[in-house]
Amino acid sequence: MRLATYHHQGLRRSGVVDGEAVLPFPEGTDLLDVVRTGSVPGTGAAVPLAEVRLLPPVEPPSVRDFVTFEEHVEGVRRSVSGAAGVPDAWYDAPTFYFTNPHAMIGAHDDVPVPPGCRALDFELEVAAVIGREGRDLSPERARDHIFGYTIFNDWSARDLQSREMQVGLGPCKGKDSATTLGPWLVTADELEPYRDADGFLRLALTAEVNGVEVGRDLLSNMGWPFEELLAYASRGAWVRPGDVLGSGTCGNGGCLAELWGLRGEQDPPPLKPGDVVTLTVEGIGTVSNTVVPGAVPEPVPPARRRPRDRP
Repeated sequence: MRLATYHHQGLRRSGVVDGEAVLPFPEGTDLLDVVRTGSVPGTGAAVPLAEVRLLPPVEPPSVRDFVTFEEHVEGVRRSVSGAAGVPDAWYDAPTFYFTNPHAMIGAHDDVPVPPGCRALDFELEVAAVIGREGRDLSPERARDHIFGYTIFNDWSARDLQSREMQVGLGPCKGKDSATTLGPWLVTADELEPYRDADGFLRLALTAEVNGVEVGRDLLSNMGWPFEELLAYASRGAWVRPGDVLGSGTCGNGGCLAELWGLRGEQDPPPLKPGDVVTLTVEGIGTVSNTVVPGAVPEPVPPARRRPRDRP
């Protein structure tokens, strides 16, 4: 089943996607309530998808973005920090960071260039959406807590990110402006036929910029399947319905920075206003966003070197 949230005739609605139409749930139904309860309400008369604006399927309480593709780590590390190879610590556990849950945008929304950014990039990912709360889950139990999957594009200001991460705290404004979530939420059972013998979802992933393919990979090249990501996320912490777990960016051109690191130059160039990024995931669908000019950054002065007085 494919479940969508959308705007139509001035109202925010949700419903079931059926072919090229959406069957609306009763007015006031939030898709997060459907995720939380697992109960799908009745639907009304079909509305053509061409007449609606798709929104992020859910407004997530939290968003964890993992980094699970070894090939991506190798290329982007070289691009961002200049270091070669993959850190030994990457193999120890599925590392993640928390990103902005208020920055979610829809499948076809415009993406403003982040203020001050001169090296905008996309990131092709898949995200799992949690349906049941849990804590200290085993991977086996975790599978039953995943409600479904959607496409996740972690837009990245690479120049801001590269500078910020020298502080050692992780990405900040470099990852704060926009994340595409969509086009809809595909329930987990729909993707079970794609599961391989090792427990990974073997989905084809492709990325295009202005109609030219720049990346192609398989989701099954993740270092850990989603059940293990969720089990790790739940260690000593609650995960709640609607929480989003990003797979991390795929390899082989899942983002521009990986290619920059491998080629030693910004080829293809950073994204600019007018560029259209289209990401497709087998079994889920396609999202396509256009880059537009962003705001001019309001100046913030550098840190003052204080005398370190004591009371």
